[in-house]
Amino acid sequence: MKKIIIAIFTLLVCTQVNAQRRNVWFSLFDGVSTTGWHSYGEKTAGAAWKVDNGILTYDPSARKNGKGGGDLVTDKSFDEFHLALEWKLSKNGNSGIMFFVQDSPSKYSYTFHTGPEMQIIDNDGHPDAKIRSHRAGNLYDLIPTEEGHVKPIGEWNLVDIISKKGVLELKMNGVTVIKTHLGDDAWKELIKRSKFATSETPDFGKVFSGHIALQDHGNEVSFRNVRIKRY
Repeated sequence: MKKIIIAIFTLLVCTQVNAQRRNVWFSLFDGVSTTGWHSYGEKTAGAAWKVDNGILTYDPSARKNGKGGGDLVTDKSFDEFHLALEWKLSKNGNSGIMFFVQDSPSKYSYTFHTGPEMQIIDNDGHPDAKIRSHRAGNLYDLIPTEEGHVKPIGEWNLVDIISKKGVLELKMNGVTVIKTHLGDDAWKELIKRSKFATSETPDFGKVFSGHIALQDHGNEVSFRNVRIKRY
């Protein structure tokens, strides 16, 4: 047991050191705990986010039984980065991966008030997927993707979210599905034509540094191999 504790401590120390380095991959999820994450507006991760055998899962039944949930947010903030992870969704489910989230619950009620989202959804089972720009892999409500790159429900999907030198690139299962420039006139026009052009979200998509968030949309969703490198 003592050796196991020392090994875990060493892993955490190395992860913290690597987190400050550029062009070095480090784990955002250690596979055994929610260390490094907290529920939005809270100091720790809600108990509805469960860890088992290297997999992080949001359990909606636990939330119904009174355990905390909410969007799960990284303690650290990132600007230029490459995020890679795998997700698996329950039938008829909905979730998302947000980035550039401003971790200020007193100012912004929800993570999506500031953070753009790569959509996770059951394209065939969830009603929101009937909207073209709300399907899996899309830059939610901003840019739709080509169809055919999402695996069937119950299988793992690999995604990459890359922010580098003002360019945002989203990959689904190894295929680039979106590539756009951050903050230019075209970007501003996308926001102006989206659901985020409201008084509730005045700062949406305007700050290109912030936290990563995994969405609690009320459905079971799992994540694994969550890692990131800074540029």
